[in-house]
Amino acid sequence: MAVTKVLLLGGGKIGAMITEMLAGCGDYAVTVADRDPRALERVARAGIAARAIDVADPSVLAGLVPGHWAVLSACPYTLTPVIAEAARAGGAHYFDLTEDVGSTRHVKELAKDADTAFVPQCGLAPGFISIVAHDLAQRFETVHNVHMRVGALPLYPSNKLKYNLTWSTDGLINEYCNPCEAIVDGELREVMPLEGDEDFALDGIAYEGFNTSGGLGTLCETLQGRVRNLDYKTVRYPGHREIIRLLIRDLRLGERRHILKDVLETAVPMTLQDVVLVFVTVSGIRDGQLSQESFAKKVYAKEIAGRTWSAIQVTTAAGICAMVDLTRAASLPQHGFVRQEQARLDDFLANRFGRHYA
Repeated sequence: MAVTKVLLLGGGKIGAMITEMLAGCGDYAVTVADRDPRALERVARAGIAARAIDVADPSVLAGLVPGHWAVLSACPYTLTPVIAEAARAGGAHYFDLTEDVGSTRHVKELAKDADTAFVPQCGLAPGFISIVAHDLAQRFETVHNVHMRVGALPLYPSNKLKYNLTWSTDGLINEYCNPCEAIVDGELREVMPLEGDEDFALDGIAYEGFNTSGGLGTLCETLQGRVRNLDYKTVRYPGHREIIRLLIRDLRLGERRHILKDVLETAVPMTLQDVVLVFVTVSGIRDGQLSQESFAKKVYAKEIAGRTWSAIQVTTAAGICAMVDLTRAASLPQHGFVRQEQARLDDFLANRFGRHYA
């Protein structure tokens, strides 16, 4: 198979890892575009074309997209509509990492009657978590409960939040502030973020979980009518939720997100020493008996190509790269809107990028 040309928009934390994975395998010719010259410097390596452009400018994208097999967005969710529209106009497949529900609906509309595939929400959560949950649910004749839990956590928490920044601050705030989807007693409902708190332990370590937005992707729509209860919660170390509630609700910084972003980025350091926790539990009727099956996995920071990458960089980039690879191999639909759960878990984990989860 010939080398495949892809355009990656966004050279930040996740974009750099995507670039390393795709360019490093030798099967993709990667062009990275970002308006920040420093981001382009971080991804610079032999065989990578770098373009300093304003990604938000539709006219610039219109001249850049044609000739690329696919467009990958590692940009903030606010840019999703303009990038997806440019991909459609340029005849390229489209992939993104967004957790934002509204922008995904826009992508879904663009995908109608499209000649190329539109595959949003390719990452960890949404993304891989939906593939796992759907695979487990398919093993039951009747599905009662699907509980999905994901956390990107520092290995060595040292502040009151027990947290370090590991990915997009805008995306983090979006998840903490926006309404969440769930299926409760068979009905699709909207539930509040930072609610539904619970405590649990895994491998002897105590965690808390609570509602956050976007992690379910399209799974509610896919499983509605088949499942009694379906929910997604973000995992943190105990005590984190109460402080975030103080900031977002009591101090009303959820209404002034630019201030909250400045506070977090000024006071909470980033780290490469992290762990990603994926925990899915499904219960229902199988072989005539009430049964339960779980998937639990921890992924740690690792060295790739002589450089240390955080677990959230590895898992998020592996998600989108695997979906790109599976589409290239025609293991996924080649046109229209493609849900994450349309990928088979076995195919994903067998993929050279998906193996980072295996």
